[in-house]
Amino acid sequence: MSTGSAERSWCVVVPHHATGARLARHRLADELADVVPPILLADLVAVLAELVGNAVRHADPLPGGVVRVAWRLRSTAEGQRVQLRVTDGGSASGPLMRAASPDAVDGRGLHIVSGLASRWGVERDGLGQSVWAEFDPVATARPDLVAAG
Repeated sequence: MSTGSAERSWCVVVPHHATGARLARHRLADELADVVPPILLADLVAVLAELVGNAVRHADPLPGGVVRVAWRLRSTAEGQRVQLRVTDGGSASGPLMRAASPDAVDGRGLHIVSGLASRWGVERDGLGQSVWAEFDPVATARPDLVAAG
């Protein structure tokens, strides 16, 4: 039995448009459907949709009018560890968690990201910004514990 880890990465470019989130979600789901547990895949798809949606609504595109979407899967003894990363052209103010009123139609995206991912953050460089979210295997590998709890 091997205790080492294997890593795989994907990177896609989607339009800086509402259709970009749909394209990214479908590509992620297609690539990881047979690789990660369904409960983790659902969380990954939801978080990726939020991150790409935020990039489209609140940030400038990368050159060519696009957003870069990447994910990295690392198999460990504990299970699948996944990192999502969405890179855009940046904005005047970075991503911030907002307080949304019960009637608000938006403002909950980063709360969703924070609730589903093990951790998330923002990195900036001279070309733009990347918002990333990581998922630890321990938090998602045992849905039976969550259901029983």
